[in-house]
Amino acid sequence: MEAPRALAIFEELKRNLKRPELPSIFKDPFQVLVITIISQNTNDRNTLRAYQRLEARGLITPKAILEADLKELQEALKIAGLYRNKAKKLKELATILLEAHGGDLWNILRLPLEDAREQLLKLPGVGLKTADVLLLFCAGKPVIPVDTHVNRTAKRLGLADYKADYEEVRRSLQNLYPPEHYLDVHLLLISLGRTYCKAGRPLCDECPLRNLCPTANAMKKS
Repeated sequence: MEAPRALAIFEELKRNLKRPELPSIFKDPFQVLVITIISQNTNDRNTLRAYQRLEARGLITPKAILEADLKELQEALKIAGLYRNKAKKLKELATILLEAHGGDLWNILRLPLEDAREQLLKLPGVGLKTADVLLLFCAGKPVIPVDTHVNRTAKRLGLADYKADYEEVRRSLQNLYPPEHYLDVHLLLISLGRTYCKAGRPLCDECPLRNLCPTANAMKKS
């Protein structure tokens, strides 16, 4: 991918798409982790309802979760499914944070980027995307998280190879754009994926990036 076309794509994204607003929850990295664990194998609605149940019980800090009765934790999480597994994972997460990091995720997030990423990936329920979301949104570190929308749109636009894995897509995007644009690139690609570049039936004819997109051009010719 040549840099001028990558820049042209970014300019079109900014011109034509609304950047999603960051929820206030991103001010608290532990709450982001709690929601991430709850959200596994369930929808956004049930994730929110389970989180609100935890919040109503005051169970959104490591100390509160560690001290909570396991059955109470499970009951709050039941609506989100896999509640026994999720309750166990939250207990494990709270234990590690309190024993190894003073109960404060900021003790990890203040580390240099690669050190922070390494420590985050050791936590229960934290994979590559979750670690990078915490690093970018909470700590302002220069990294581009690759969710399902970013992965799909980056590959269709030719910003990353179709066979690329998570790390390869992330590195490809980070090599194409300066760090000060990482947040916008991430959020605008998500907006593109939700609005036009959908998984099943992409709306190529309506997409403002169709003239810059090799996938749209290929579909037009077929």
